[in-house]
Amino acid sequence: MAGGNNKELPGAAGDLAQKHPAIWEAYAALGEATADAGGLTARERRLVKLALAIGASSEGAVHSHSRRGLSEGIAAVDLHQVALLAIGPLGLPRAVAAGTWISDVTEEK
Repeated sequence: MAGGNNKELPGAAGDLAQKHPAIWEAYAALGEATADAGGLTARERRLVKLALAIGASSEGAVHSHSRRGLSEGIAAVDLHQVALLAIGPLGLPRAVAAGTWISDVTEEK
C-alpha cells in the first residue's frame, strides 16, 4: 500500500495520501507490521478487519474491506456471514445494516 498506490485510494483516504504522503507511508507501514505480527492468513485478516469495521459501524470501511475481500477471492457469501455473525454481539439492526453495506459492493454492476 505504500508508495504509488495513493492514486488508487477512494475518497478521503486518497485525499489524505495525496496531501500527506509521509503520513500515508507511515500508516501503510503500520498496517504491514500488524499483518506480520501473528499467524493469521491473509483471508483471516481480511475477515477480521471486516468484522471490526462492522463493529465500528463504519460503512466506508465495510465497503472497502468487502471490495478488497472480493478482489482477494473471498466469496460474497463468506463476507455476508460475517454480518450474520454480528447479530449476537452487536444486535440485529447493526448486523442488517452491515449486510446492506456488503451488498452495496457484492451486488455492484
